[in-house]
Amino acid sequence: MNIPAKNPNKTCMPPDPSPAKPKLVLPPGACDAHCHVFGPAVKFPYAPDRAYTPPDAPVEALRRLHAHIGVERAVIVHASCHGTDMRVTLDAIASSQGAYRGVACVEDGITERDLAALHAGGIRGIRFNFVKHLGGVPDLGVFHRLVARIKPMGWHVVLHFDADDILAQRDLLRRIDVPFIIDHMGRVKAADGLEQRPFQSLLDLYRNNPLAWIKICGAERVSVGKRPFRDAVPFAQALVATDAARILWGTDWPHPNITKDMPNDGELVDLFGEICPQPDLQRQILVTNPTRMYWNG
Repeated sequence: MNIPAKNPNKTCMPPDPSPAKPKLVLPPGACDAHCHVFGPAVKFPYAPDRAYTPPDAPVEALRRLHAHIGVERAVIVHASCHGTDMRVTLDAIASSQGAYRGVACVEDGITERDLAALHAGGIRGIRFNFVKHLGGVPDLGVFHRLVARIKPMGWHVVLHFDADDILAQRDLLRRIDVPFIIDHMGRVKAADGLEQRPFQSLLDLYRNNPLAWIKICGAERVSVGKRPFRDAVPFAQALVATDAARILWGTDWPHPNITKDMPNDGELVDLFGEICPQPDLQRQILVTNPTRMYWNG
């Protein structure tokens, strides 16, 4: 996969320690479909070639946050700062009594036995980072080999794109023959408006490719950067209006590499309520959709 720029001295801010209590009451079985676990480093060391060093954000802290905001299930997206050492994510899943699933980062040389072990441990997809600050476009030969290997397992691919990648990687997106999820609304820029080419391309992709899924999370990455990030709402609403059946939502806790306002996770729940005020659509996005992707098989 891609090799992050070696800058382990770049440190991340910790998450907001005082999340608001959301006004929105989430439906039973609600899933945070995009969150991370970091460390603790003494037990789960960070990768030597990592692009950043986060503060420890262990599974116990994630569990407390979820209890506070009303989340019952989660998808742990393995973070690049842990490289391809999957122990931290597998440990978090194992501690959840079936409430967590995961997305892995794997190497080209992974064995069939190791893939089977990841599946048994609750992994249901692999992630590739295309964003520049995490190393840029991965080796596409490796990408296609791994996609072919996970297809028989019923897994999917998660793509962490910069906005420009939505245009630059159109041929790659057409070639993917497994379900794929684009993180954070493709990191489009709210300041460029709904008519910008990357967002219109994202809408076209989502409208016309039944394998494409979108996460309407990462509002702070889309926004100009001021809480509560309401300028990201029209983009998420446009995606939901196109087809709510392949939309996922997540907190992105503990929000690595934030350089603007640190999100408050309780506020993010209420922001989801602004994006999607209809209870039936809330249940679809928070319960039905993640169940289809992560808990059926």
